Amino acid sequence: MPNYDVHVLSGIVSYPAVVALAGVLSPTLHFDLTHTALILGYALYVLGSDLPDMDHPNALIHRGTKPIVSVSVGGAVYLWVIRYLHLGAEWVNQSAAWAVGAVGAFIAWFGFTAVMPRHRGVVHSLFFAAIYGFLAFLLAGYGLGMSFGEALYSGFAAFSGYTLHLTLDGSLKLV
Repeated sequence: MPNYDVHVLSGIVSYPAVVALAGVLSPTLHFDLTHTALILGYALYVLGSDLPDMDHPNALIHRGTKPIVSVSVGGAVYLWVIRYLHLGAEWVNQSAAWAVGAVGAFIAWFGFTAVMPRHRGVVHSLFFAAIYGFLAFLLAGYGLGMSFGEALYSGFAAFSGYTLHLTLDGSLKLV
């Protein structure tokens, strides 16, 4: 099976083919191939080219994703808790809310590995490729405020990068 370098470098060098395919499909799918969409698409494509290995605890992508998930959970917990704290000065409320957020991040750190299915399980599937593409579409369209066509292309690029990984592994399964 290919290693990290093979997956990521394959993503880096094969992206022009995805751009060409998107250009061919654009009249039908209405991609908006702006510079911003193409650059974001490149990042999502290359990330997707190794993302399925996040289910392996020793994989670099797992070790890189784990702190991002942990910090995101901690931040979300902080935002939820800060609304309900009225302990006095604002800095006291913020410190206490971050203490609770840090507990949430700590739990998420260990929970991330615990909830990952076995290696080459459901995460190594076209189903998860579609989930990644959909999340990329939502990020671009709703999180970054990109146009529908730009967001659609971003989701397509993400899905394509994830699918590249599965293809290189010789594991194109639905679920």
